Amino acid sequence: MKTKILLSLLFAFTLPMSNYAQDKTTVRANSSDISDNLDLRAIASVFGDSKDLEDFESRINDPKAQLSNLDLNNDNYVDYLRVIESVEGDAHLIIIQSVLEKDTYQDVATIEVERDNKNNVQVQVVGNVYMYGENYIYEPVYVNRPIIYNVFWVNNYRPYCSTWYWNYYPSYYYNWNPFPVYRYRNHIGLHINFGHTYHYVSHRSCHRAYGMYHGRNSYAYETRHPNRSFSHRNNGYSNRRELDNNRPVRNVRPRNEIASNKPRNNSTRANTSTPREVTSPRNSSPRVNVEPRKNSPRETTAPRTSSPRNSSPKATTSPRSQSQPKNVSSPRGNSQTRATSPRSNNTRNSTRSSGSSSNRSSSGSRAGSSRSNGRNN
Repeated sequence: MKTKILLSLLFAFTLPMSNYAQDKTTVRANSSDISDNLDLRAIASVFGDSKDLEDFESRINDPKAQLSNLDLNNDNYVDYLRVIESVEGDAHLIIIQSVLEKDTYQDVATIEVERDNKNNVQVQVVGNVYMYGENYIYEPVYVNRPIIYNVFWVNNYRPYCSTWYWNYYPSYYYNWNPFPVYRYRNHIGLHINFGHTYHYVSHRSCHRAYGMYHGRNSYAYETRHPNRSFSHRNNGYSNRRELDNNRPVRNVRPRNEIASNKPRNNSTRANTSTPREVTSPRNSSPRVNVEPRKNSPRETTAPRTSSPRNSSPKATTSPRSQSQPKNVSSPRGNSQTRATSPRSNNTRNSTRSSGSSSNRSSSGSRAGSSRSNGRNN
């Protein structure tokens, strides 16, 4: 009997642990992919802000921006991305390659730029089939015409070819460790210019790119790992687009969702701006309340003269309480004599008619003031 109880308790204790381990393994398998380490929208955004291809290469390898998170050679350092170009007529094919070893490269993506007869330029950023699957293409629409367009179609243009290679990099460049995938997804949103538009399309517009790409491609990584292609890594999905639409994000933590940090930046700015909006009326409220006190003497003098607590002779004869009626604007400038004369007559009338008039009623004081004014006249 005791053995059955012990076995049942052991089974009840190990069952939740096995389920937790199984869920944890499932989340890791479905939450990351090699293609998650380089967002092609960031590549398209930087391309529109660059002045030439040399500037473009320095931007995508900037250690401060850290646009790439690729580590294909598994040395715990992000790979350097070099840029080479092929030109044919009005079409430019720009190839982005990951530097793995000495004279060893792997194509990551291509940028296809073509100009038509009406001087309209179309740009497409195409992901490598091994990395992103088939027909994973982003077509950026820039708000303003990029400066880099003015460089492509000039006389005696020479195609760009990077002069940097393994262990020979620019002075600004230094190695950095790759992020976890969920951190890179949150980080890369800060470096994408969402003022531009990035349309996903499933077909190429530059038909000459196939012939231009032949002989310039490099497949070092996929030759070493033929079973790690996108079709093998994600069975049932043709490209990264389908994987994003059908990825079980519910089983992943909210930080692992594919989203940029822009809404969070806007929310923090909105939260920081609210106290300014609240404090501004507080600072301006005394100014608004001061104006009616200056313009309306009745409201300022009424509570001071008619308050029952200040009915003592000291309160009535204090010069500070009588200072405000002097500031009241009058057209003739005789406000001081008019304000003091009724009070002096009230004191004389109060001594003559002591016991007949009451100081508590306000009507008696008004009648005494009218009589004194009649005698003076």
